[in-house]
Amino acid sequence: MIVGGMASAASTPSTASTAAATAILFLLVAPLIIGLVALRLPIGTCQALTTATGALSFAAAITLVPAAAERDVTVGHYVRADAISVVFLLATGFLYLTVGAYSIGYLRQDARTPEFTRYARRFYAGLNLFAWAMLAAPLMSSLALLWIAIEVTTVISALLVAIEDTDGAVEAAWKYVLIASAGLGIALLATVFTYAAGARVLGPSYDLAITPLLRAGAHVPHTATRLTFVLAVLGYGTKAGLFPVHTWLPDAHSEAPTPVSALLSGSLLAVSFYAILRYYQVGTAVLGPRFPQAVLLVFGVSSLLLAALYLLDQGDLKRLLAYSSVEHIGIMTIGVSFGAPVALAGVLLHVLAHAAAKGNAFMGAGVLVRKYGSKQVSAIRGGLDLLPWSGPLLLMAVLALAAMPPFGIFRSEFEIVAGGFASSRNAAAAVLVILVTVAFLGLSAAANRMLLTRAPATLPRGEPSTWMVIPVVAGIVALVVLGVDPPGHLVALLSRGAAELGGLA
Repeated sequence: MIVGGMASAASTPSTASTAAATAILFLLVAPLIIGLVALRLPIGTCQALTTATGALSFAAAITLVPAAAERDVTVGHYVRADAISVVFLLATGFLYLTVGAYSIGYLRQDARTPEFTRYARRFYAGLNLFAWAMLAAPLMSSLALLWIAIEVTTVISALLVAIEDTDGAVEAAWKYVLIASAGLGIALLATVFTYAAGARVLGPSYDLAITPLLRAGAHVPHTATRLTFVLAVLGYGTKAGLFPVHTWLPDAHSEAPTPVSALLSGSLLAVSFYAILRYYQVGTAVLGPRFPQAVLLVFGVSSLLLAALYLLDQGDLKRLLAYSSVEHIGIMTIGVSFGAPVALAGVLLHVLAHAAAKGNAFMGAGVLVRKYGSKQVSAIRGGLDLLPWSGPLLLMAVLALAAMPPFGIFRSEFEIVAGGFASSRNAAAAVLVILVTVAFLGLSAAANRMLLTRAPATLPRGEPSTWMVIPVVAGIVALVVLGVDPPGHLVALLSRGAAELGGLA
């Protein structure tokens, strides 16, 4: 089990150590600079700098793990990293690294087209700026700044969805902008109401910082808090992919370039879910756990049910993986609704494992699309024969998403279900197991048709690029480590994060 006992260190923010402060400043500055200068750099330089910045961003997130496992780390008044924040930084940092490397091979096929240089510069500028916004969001100490950061992710990711400039891509981007903007409008309303409720207790100078609001606890007006929590779940749930405000997600994931789809699914949805977790902390501090958990259970079960049914009959490979993302957001939402420490630690572990598994799945899907020239499951046959590396790696990614051992999602879902039974949510835990099984049937059936059938004789055997294989191998290694033997500092981080979510830290 991940939870072997709650971290005992005090949760009072402390002055950041030099290493932690440097890591945070790097995360807030470096991807932004690389994104801005990418429009003027040679393509090879863009590729090298993007991959290097991704690697250093992941290293910076790792640097924060030991410190955040013991205390909150603050830099100035507006930047704060606690255990929950660092979990999401790790997920985004890892995907930033792997997607940056994968993109080198992904774009190579288009290198001879006349518009390649302009397209590639825009792509790398958008990719770095997108990663920057998703790294900045969990570091914001204020709910208002968190809203701004997530709004920035919407603008940048919409441009990346439309970057192919096809009719389908433009339509998906417009749909995404309209629905996500409506959702963030609702989230802004939740932010305003939260300020009004907090100012009643903390005074008009209250700046929506999270920590003072949690300390105010039951003194904050209850009715306003109930309203803000529902609005926040609905608003940020639009970006996270919760039912019924998920409808942009399959189109955007299907039409975006594969590296962008991996970031959308593994990181953007998680960052939006992070915002919901912050409002969950406030809701439980003010109201107690019953109301926030009931709301999350309804949204989580609805999302998981919808995704499981759609996975049974989905003909587009990338849309299949998009509905799998809805499934896993539903699982995490249900896990939080259980409230048990083991379930909350399982949810945080699931954030990391899902980022690695879904990134792998989308990158593997990108190889298939390049190889077969189609996103349709019916057009892809014999993947294991034709792709000696990517075929088995994609199969392992699908098994990981289906919660098979020894991968990290098996461990995280086991903890979530165990937490459901520990909190006497037996019926909800049983429903979770049943719906996850249904989703597994849909994923495994599609994987069987694409990978285990006879290969067409017209296609040659071989990989499109080694750069499209190495990042997926790294993802598999990460999934095995998370499932078999997570590092000790990570265990402590997840334990403290669970304590923070449960109001025990």
